[in-house]
Amino acid sequence: MPDKPTAEITIDTELIRTLLETQAREAVPDAATLALEKVAEGWDSEVWRLGHALAVRLPRRALAAPLVRNEQLVLPDIARRLRPLGVDVPEPVVAGTPGSDFPWAWSIVPWIEGARGLDVARAERSAWAEPLAAALHALHVEAPDGFPVNPVRGRPLATRDTAVTQRIDVLTAAGTLDAASADALRAIWKAGLTAPEWGREPVWIHGDLHPGNIVSHDGTLTGIIDFGDVTAGDPAYDLAVAWLAFDAAGRARFIAATGSGYDEATWRRSHAWAAAVALTLLTHSDDNPDYFQLGRVAAAEVLPQAPS
Repeated sequence: MPDKPTAEITIDTELIRTLLETQAREAVPDAATLALEKVAEGWDSEVWRLGHALAVRLPRRALAAPLVRNEQLVLPDIARRLRPLGVDVPEPVVAGTPGSDFPWAWSIVPWIEGARGLDVARAERSAWAEPLAAALHALHVEAPDGFPVNPVRGRPLATRDTAVTQRIDVLTAAGTLDAASADALRAIWKAGLTAPEWGREPVWIHGDLHPGNIVSHDGTLTGIIDFGDVTAGDPAYDLAVAWLAFDAAGRARFIAATGSGYDEATWRRSHAWAAAVALTLLTHSDDNPDYFQLGRVAAAEVLPQAPS
């Protein structure tokens, strides 16, 4: 189970101040005087809060550089569709470009006030069901040619069959999964594999939709962040959030709120994708207890519920 990759460039206050001075003076005239604080560091990017209303998002390794560029290209259109619904997205205020100081695209984005969805109790997330369903309805529209291609997200389940099967075997051997859970997850995955594939034109999908990328304020869904894996394809990948974010009651509300927008085969594929994402989190989150726990709880949510 791999550790978080080492950053390929040192991101510090001095570097960011230089970028602000050379590329953001016109869009954010007071950037030089705004407080600057590092607030997040993931596998791919760092986020620094800039003053009260902004944040700076920078890739920390070359492999992640296209993710920031993807956001710069597609978020203006996505923001136009989601913001009228009350769901904010980090549309870049400044689309920073590579230069001598920093080799990759970087962005200044709005700071979306609220708590990470991960920090909201699962039982309290049911209030997100209807607004999240509406947001996905607005997001899942046919994408034009030239959309960012992702090697994993939104593709046919068969392309991940080997990886998913191996993860079930590894986690079972390690004792993370018991035999009954492993068998149930295999059955859910197989049911998704045998479901008819998405037969329509590819639609926009977030590509990494889970509670860590949802923002909630006072119990209300206010934002969806981290669109670096945005792509187009089968919306079932995003709909896996039904199991990743909600308990049974919230999931029922969410699925009902989507109405007739997705057929039964799409929900079978989304159930399988939820199992796959849970397995990925359990396999690759040894260094991040929050995401390991998300994987553990999501895997339990995916499993068939015993009758009461």
